[in-house]
Order: sequence, then C-alpha cells, then structure tokens
Amino acid sequence: MTGGRRKARSLAIQALYEIDSVKHDPDATLTHLFREIRMTEDNAAFATELVKGVVRYREKLDEQIHRFAPAWPVTQIGVIDRNILRLAIYEILIDNKVPVKVAINEAVELAKNFGGENSPKFINGVLGAVSATVKEKPEQGE
Repeated sequence: MTGGRRKARSLAIQALYEIDSVKHDPDATLTHLFREIRMTEDNAAFATELVKGVVRYREKLDEQIHRFAPAWPVTQIGVIDRNILRLAIYEILIDNKVPVKVAINEAVELAKNFGGENSPKFINGVLGAVSATVKEKPEQGE
C-alpha cells in the first residue's frame, strides 16, 4: 500500500507543480495526469484529495512556510520545494491522517525524486520545525 500512496503523492506533486507554475485548472490537470499515470481508484482519490486540500488551504500553508522558513520568502522557494512543503504541511497540520514522521519521510522522498541537490535537507529542516509544534499521533502504518 505504501507504494501506491507514494505514487499518489508523486502524482499530486506533479499536479501541484503544474497548477502553481502555469496556473492550470486543478481538475483538468488531475484528469490529464490520471490518463498518463495509472493507479487504483483509492490512490487516485487520495491524490485528488491531496491536491484539492493543498489548493484550498494554499494561503494558510504558505503562512506556515513563512513561519517556519522565515529566511526564505515563499515566492523565492523553488516551485517543487514549495509544493512539497505545502503538501507535507497539509498532511501534518490539516489532514492529520498519517503520522507526522510518515508525512516528513514521504516529503523527503519526493524532494529526492523531484527537487534539487539541497531539497531533501531543506524540506527535512522546515518540516522538522513544523513537527516540533505538533503532538505526534501513534503510528498506525501507512
């Protein structure tokens, strides 16, 4: 199941990148990506939920990025890193369906796959600061 959820997060990051960088419609972007990347109905629903959640709470998520990475204006963070942070902070602070550790690990993996050389360390550092403010929920697997 972890592989499918990781694939769903990967698709969500690709959608968020497209939405953020070229301002495409979220629904059209997801439809287009689902044609290219096959996944189970459950994982497609998970990816859709993530994208719509990040889009819906984008302003609040950006406020959190600003709070926990004040040296980096949100607009100056690379598009991939910015959206990985948004996704992970959404999962940690708003969605609350996975343990914080899982959200951070998944974000770091996304940073390794899509970000630059320093992305994993940057993502991990910011999310470490975010996680310090959250009461950890018991781990229930992924």
